[in-house]
Amino acid sequence: MPVVGQREPCPCGSGKRYKACHGRAAGEERRIVTRPFAGRVDETEWVALREIVPAATASLTLKDAPDREVTVSTVLPLAWPALVRADGRVFLGLQVQARSGDVSRDLGHALELALEAAPGGSVIPTGLPGAGARLQDLLTDDPIQVTVHEGFDYWVEGAPDPTGDVAASMERANASVIPTVRLESVMSAYWCRMRAKTHLRWVLPHDEEPLLDAMARLASADALGIGPDSRYVGSFRAHGLLVPVWDLPGDREADALEQPVGALQERLDAELASPRPLTSDERRARSGLLSRQLTLR
Repeated sequence: MPVVGQREPCPCGSGKRYKACHGRAAGEERRIVTRPFAGRVDETEWVALREIVPAATASLTLKDAPDREVTVSTVLPLAWPALVRADGRVFLGLQVQARSGDVSRDLGHALELALEAAPGGSVIPTGLPGAGARLQDLLTDDPIQVTVHEGFDYWVEGAPDPTGDVAASMERANASVIPTVRLESVMSAYWCRMRAKTHLRWVLPHDEEPLLDAMARLASADALGIGPDSRYVGSFRAHGLLVPVWDLPGDREADALEQPVGALQERLDAELASPRPLTSDERRARSGLLSRQLTLR
């Protein structure tokens, strides 16, 4: 069914508006899943790769075919959801438009199609995937090991040089990559450089309410920083998790953050374990944190 606006005539020819015809059935099939990667020990890494990391890969292990080589990539050529290289290696793209209300089901569907596809082609799902396997059903519980790349040359590693649309897509993608480094001292914290500034974006696994309480206690005590001249600027929600963001001096490199971010992790863990209620100053700090939030997903 072609994609049309909700108030436009339905393409089936019934004469009704799409939202009152086939659009109604499509809406009923969309089940919104706020935290699509919940249940995985590496939930924060999946959120980071989908939302904040420009170029990265990680090997995946399938439950039913552990020897099949499968790699998740932040982006694939022409924003394909998946592709199968000539050697049979499967690539699954993460940063693609959501097609249903469950990103994990969308990705699982694309992965299933890729596993059945012939080598040497892309996979472009059509229509809503319907009920079926999610990523959590298809993959083992082993946490992914993320490799951050400077560009997308890995798309064609070991293959002939790209031509045509794929070459143009890779050129555009490489031009958009910002320098990014994954920290080692904590999970899912990524340093990046944007123009004259550097930033830290850190995907945290905790439920939002207790996390905000803990951050408010630290903010009230002026202990939410990560080293000299750092500034907490706010957070955004992505797939049900909070991603705090700090501004850093332009000359602050990623390796200089390992110790202060590790220390912040210890302070945050201590406050998360604290049962005491917030003071009036901490409640004001919490309101300030809430005022600097936005939602991506």
